[in-house]
Amino acid sequence: MKHTLRQVFRSGKFVAGFIIFSAILLTVIFYPLIIRDDPLQIIGQGTFFPPGIYVNIADSMNSPRYILHLDDAAAKRIASKLNDADREAIREWLVGAGIPDNEIDIANTESLLGLWVSNYDAAVKVPGMTNADRNYYIRLDRSLEGLLSEEGITLAATNPDTDALEATGTVKLTEYANVREVANVRILPLGTDNFGRDVLTQLVTATGVSLRIGFVAGLIATVIGLVLGLVAGYIGGVVDDVIVFITNLFTVIPGFILLVLISFSIGQEQRGAFVIAVVIGLTSWVWTTRAVRAQVISLRNRDHVNLSKLSGHSIAHIITRDVLPYIASYVIMAFILQISSAILAEAALSILGLGPRTTDVPTLGLMMKWALIYQAPILGKWWAYLPVILVIALIAFSCYLIRMAWKRRAAIPTGDPEP
Repeated sequence: MKHTLRQVFRSGKFVAGFIIFSAILLTVIFYPLIIRDDPLQIIGQGTFFPPGIYVNIADSMNSPRYILHLDDAAAKRIASKLNDADREAIREWLVGAGIPDNEIDIANTESLLGLWVSNYDAAVKVPGMTNADRNYYIRLDRSLEGLLSEEGITLAATNPDTDALEATGTVKLTEYANVREVANVRILPLGTDNFGRDVLTQLVTATGVSLRIGFVAGLIATVIGLVLGLVAGYIGGVVDDVIVFITNLFTVIPGFILLVLISFSIGQEQRGAFVIAVVIGLTSWVWTTRAVRAQVISLRNRDHVNLSKLSGHSIAHIITRDVLPYIASYVIMAFILQISSAILAEAALSILGLGPRTTDVPTLGLMMKWALIYQAPILGKWWAYLPVILVIALIAFSCYLIRMAWKRRAAIPTGDPEP
């Protein structure tokens, strides 16, 4: 085995795949030790909060204030409230309201807002304006109030005696707060999902669960395929005919269709992550059986196997000592392939609503299902689905690179056994 490892580690494909897979695995292991949040905990009252740093407004008001004179502060403040699309929308409304187009300069913020303030009336319905457009202009008008003001924001509180608002202070536009001095700050690198849950924490947990599903399903499929392939390929005769018949029977039935039918028959309450892994494993052994059988048939009449027969060794001894070591690399390659295939199968099942139950643990497939149900791709909420696709692609790609590194050794079963 040491000789084999030295060989594969000289392969650039193996090193690249090993680094990618190890990085994913280490993240899954150590991230929960640092961030101990429940991945299914709802922390946001709303859907699809964008990625960023969230600062508690009340705490920031009570934190120390610092005066900073930044040249581009006003421009950034205006750009956050009035983007290019908003400027064009204002021009369209003004033109529809009868303002000549040559008098409108959307690049001049002060002039544009001056025309808007003096002419906009929510009760006026310009030609071609829908009710949705009207509501958009009302929201836009509210957001533009005091945009060019340099007086800051006045803080007010209700007087308990008169029930009237009284000014208690002013926040200047040049005042800043240090994030480190704010009591409550939450970093959401990937925002929240449709339920208001931290996407990054959920993604790490889901990756770990999907990897466990892949390992369990891959192990079951590989063990079944290996045992049946070894027995059929070495013993032959009636045993081989029976195993080949069963294998062909499962080959005729599409594996994914069989997987869907079994998952549906189990019922959602019984479909945990382990159950789904077992089901995937029990329906994915056919390819491994056929491949191992073909390799064993090419080995069973070799000189060292015949010598072991003449020595009186049992069938089990011959298979484990004289046949299996020669196809060990091939079995490892099959196991790696089964892992990536099982992860993809779980994702497909979950998207169809036949994956693990949604109240138990998240998986990569369940995250994709939630994103699709709540129209994250249509709404442009990329953080809800794109990281999931990227993780699935990285796992599959790393497994492919690692498998390819074993391919040459596995493809030539005539060499020396694994030391």
